[in-house]
Amino acid sequence: MLLLDKPSGITSNGALMRVKRLYNAQKAGHTGTLDPLASGLLPICFGVATRFAQFLLDAPKRYVATVRFGTVTTTQDAEGEIVASQPVVIDIDRLRAALERRVGAQMQLPPAHCALKRDGRPYYEYARAGIAIPRAPREIEIRALSLCGWKSPDAVIDVACSKGTYVRALAADLGDDLGCGAHLAALRRTATGPFDIAAAVTLEELERSEEGIRMARLLPIDSPLAGMRRLEVDEVTARALAHGQQPDVAAVPGRYAVHAPDGRFAGMAEVASGRLVALRLVDQREVEREDGSALLSSSA
Repeated sequence: MLLLDKPSGITSNGALMRVKRLYNAQKAGHTGTLDPLASGLLPICFGVATRFAQFLLDAPKRYVATVRFGTVTTTQDAEGEIVASQPVVIDIDRLRAALERRVGAQMQLPPAHCALKRDGRPYYEYARAGIAIPRAPREIEIRALSLCGWKSPDAVIDVACSKGTYVRALAADLGDDLGCGAHLAALRRTATGPFDIAAAVTLEELERSEEGIRMARLLPIDSPLAGMRRLEVDEVTARALAHGQQPDVAAVPGRYAVHAPDGRFAGMAEVASGRLVALRLVDQREVEREDGSALLSSSA
């Protein structure tokens, strides 16, 4: 897995394709879309690791966002057309109080311009065609929301949130709360699950690096499960699991990243009623092929 610092101005898929070419990878996928406007942490999984990417997709995220009050746009961010504007008369105490009220579990209405789908088509296609469709609110959680800076009409905020949170929808909601409207002017993702932007590499750094330096940037195959408990099993248990059996184990019930005594990653399994039940395993031969420079393939 690679921790990429995506620049603003390109899509997440565009960044993925550039990284995929640099590593000559046959299979790769990112773990959570960032809009072209946004920059920041975009973990990219290769090969076997893509099977576990969902766990980073589901992980909590953290962002630094610039909310511009007094201006409403069609897309709730700076890429949309301005549809309303008004003077901003907000003091810092009102702003902090509005942020505090937005912390916690809540229902959020997704933006009309987003990639969620209805009848097989993304919402943004309907929006661009001028077709209004019903949008169901979704439960999210704002875990922390703090003010980093305020110079009217812009507030810089730090947002820790659950998966599925649209920060531009949060910006619009804050504008409604304060009665002057708002949109998202800038966004940077600073964390995904246990991973922080400080450990990420930029596309420019990758593109000017030699192959050995690029390879040294890769994290182990089990990295998408870094936030999950680790369970080390003996060789007999590892073999039994690989052959579809449910061996007895002495471990607390729950999900684990399973490793053999020599550190080999076996996959993800669940302990239930004292037995180890495989959820998603890896073929050790695949792991060995992707270890180190073996990730590189002669065909892109």
